[in-house]
Amino acid sequence: MRGTEQFPGRETRQPMAPCASASSPGHLSGYFRPVYGPTPAETGSVGAGIVIREGVTATVWPAKKTGVTVERRHPRDGRVVEVIESSPPVEHLLSRIGVEARVKTACSLPIGAGFGLSAAALLATAVAADALFGLSLSPREQAELAHEAELAFHTGLGDVAACTGGGRDCRRGAGVAAPIERSFDVVEPLCALVFGPLPSPQVLQSGDAMQRVTAAFPEGCPGDVCEFFQLSRSFAEKSGLITPGIRRALGICDSAGVAATMTMLGNGIFAYGDDAPDILAPLGEVFLLHPADSGARLLEAKQ
Repeated sequence: MRGTEQFPGRETRQPMAPCASASSPGHLSGYFRPVYGPTPAETGSVGAGIVIREGVTATVWPAKKTGVTVERRHPRDGRVVEVIESSPPVEHLLSRIGVEARVKTACSLPIGAGFGLSAAALLATAVAADALFGLSLSPREQAELAHEAELAFHTGLGDVAACTGGGRDCRRGAGVAAPIERSFDVVEPLCALVFGPLPSPQVLQSGDAMQRVTAAFPEGCPGDVCEFFQLSRSFAEKSGLITPGIRRALGICDSAGVAATMTMLGNGIFAYGDDAPDILAPLGEVFLLHPADSGARLLEAKQ
């Protein structure tokens, strides 16, 4: 990835449009193993998950000073239900590419609940900022910037790589350039239930937790959706991360014959099959999810 010294200074970076918007899918991680290397390109995770359309939209405007607003909107009527007035990872990304900008990110899923939203926000911001300021970054460079910011703030390991494309993913190596197998076979309803936030840094910075995660990791890629849920559930059980609320929800799904596992990393579960939404509904708000066909993309650069 280019270093910041290879980018022109801020004073020469003229906006190409009043604003630009981009979107990135989110990601459900079923199981993972951390990989630590000497550079961001060699650091990340291997594992498997499902890329989901419910991610993040980022709108970027030129500004004299960088500021970031994070909005969560109701999935049905679009009203704003939560606002956060900063995002250190996004601010770090903009600093790395040498621009000052005002950014608003919007999502419809709970933040910090294992949906890969930090990765999606970073990737969408990189795509939009690239278009707005005419940076001429390649898609790989955009992803590298987002991945580096994720690692710097311990908000994720492999979600950025997954979100560069769609489908059910199996990441074979660390970093955004590593091989990823993608299958587009998620055809039945997919949904999730959240019991509260589980900030990724709490787990990713815990040596004991990472040792259990590494020991629980199943080698290889799942052959189909059913095997994906089987391997993910086995990983969740062996990882020691299951909370009492998750345990109860998983037990109810098991009794109904519904495939389900814990969101990694989040205090919730995701389930698959025609009966899944109705089975989970008595336990709380159910979020309907949809597999993504593709990765991050530019939506608009207004002239």
